[in-house]
Amino acid sequence: MRILVVEDDKHVAQAVRRGLEREGYAVDVALTGTDGEWLATENVYDVLVLDVMLPGLAGDELCARLRTAGNWVPILMLTARVGAEEEARALDAGADDFLAKPFSFVVLTARIRALLRRGGAERPAVLSAGDLTLDPAGHQAWRGDRPIALTPRQFSLLEFLMRRPGEVLSKAVILEHVWDFAFEGDPNIVEVYVRQLRQRIDEPFGRSALQTVRLVGYRLDPDGG
Repeated sequence: MRILVVEDDKHVAQAVRRGLEREGYAVDVALTGTDGEWLATENVYDVLVLDVMLPGLAGDELCARLRTAGNWVPILMLTARVGAEEEARALDAGADDFLAKPFSFVVLTARIRALLRRGGAERPAVLSAGDLTLDPAGHQAWRGDRPIALTPRQFSLLEFLMRRPGEVLSKAVILEHVWDFAFEGDPNIVEVYVRQLRQRIDEPFGRSALQTVRLVGYRLDPDGG
């Protein structure tokens, strides 16, 4: 899942980025509201984590502009100013959730998972394709009752595919959501991880859930292969 963090405190922004990347998310960071607006309108994100007090463009104003433009990406607002009025202002601007600083990273990630389940089309807490099951909150995957060990990046790739079962996803789309906006490495890294994932979820079980669509991309069989 791809997340945009708009936070002017560099230390907070980088700490949140590192923590979310360890959880397997692809993360972009903007340090001003103006840059955040540009990234949010030029790219597709699954969640925005948006500070209220930002240089260039305040977070609540940025949120309101995105909603006016018809962008309904789930938004979690952060603020150092606590109180009912601040929470109401954030929600009235179009935010989906509100978190006061200082915050627990555990709570932040739980709120993000909740937004991912609610955002866009309804997202179930546990994903499944046939007997292939994935629990994003518990960071676990199974074939039937057999657990599958995955690295954070493998898990993130599988989650992205399982949230779009049957869809053919190009290498570029996968890079945008499973890696990040600033990725400048070899795009063939997608092929490497697809091969690794097949070795974990398909080959030991005699299945072929993860399919290659020649010259187009990859798809996950909704029936689990």
